[in-house]
Amino acid sequence: MTSTSLKIAYSPCPNDTFVFDAWTHGRVPGAPRLDVKLADIDITNGMAERGEFDVLKVSYAVLPYVLDEYALLPCGGALGRGCGPLLLTREPATAPELAGRTVAVPSERSTAYLLFRLWAADMVPEGVGEIVVMPFHEIMPAVRDGKVDAGLVIHEARFTYPGYGLHCLADMGEHWESTTGLAIPLGAIIAKRSLGVGTLGVLAEAVRTSVRMAWDDPLASLPYVLEHAQEMDPMVADQHIGLYVNEFTADLGESGYAAVRGLLTRAAAEGLVPPIAPEALAFP
Repeated sequence: MTSTSLKIAYSPCPNDTFVFDAWTHGRVPGAPRLDVKLADIDITNGMAERGEFDVLKVSYAVLPYVLDEYALLPCGGALGRGCGPLLLTREPATAPELAGRTVAVPSERSTAYLLFRLWAADMVPEGVGEIVVMPFHEIMPAVRDGKVDAGLVIHEARFTYPGYGLHCLADMGEHWESTTGLAIPLGAIIAKRSLGVGTLGVLAEAVRTSVRMAWDDPLASLPYVLEHAQEMDPMVADQHIGLYVNEFTADLGESGYAAVRGLLTRAAAEGLVPPIAPEALAFP
């Protein structure tokens, strides 16, 4: 292990700050020090493609582009059920009405976008129109103000969109679960393979310990969570954490890996991402 700090980037969303609070603040015994940057998922995806950080929270959708340089950690990410992205509109609408319409998305390299494209292939055969990428916290105001026809939202927007007067056209996760039976892979934790097998094992254990410490004493992470949450209501932050931090966060397990393989295999078959080798997801 090196004595220097590891450069890590993750989002300011409550699930990430909750998961990494103990490690970030030096409370995980024996864990390496972290040099933390908080950034939107679209930015961290780009960082991964450029190989800029040692450890990153990224969309599962970006894995096919970075697995040569980065290993998928078997813990720390966001994967679950009933937690998929939502497609919102200003007025009630149906899927066919989305044909040719402008849709705002948080990233074209995001899992949300993959799930949306897979949904649209089934539900909007005529095809949607222009895709506009914008930071996720700008999407709901853009839909409300009529700047775009629909918006794909993630994170705590699941709980707050009614406050913008918006309507849910479809739940991308619900469509994924009903058509595949698999859990929904959203965000992954990756680390540079060049760190070495031993260090990667230490990092995975540090993530697991940080998660367990957060569960054991949720109040300890609350100041860090609320400091960075886009939605400052503690109740919303708590709902967010309850939805996205679950048994898959502690360990992907067999069903978690099956969900990730299922998403990337189906997306590759649709031409949305490059195919990956069967062993590419294996943790060293």
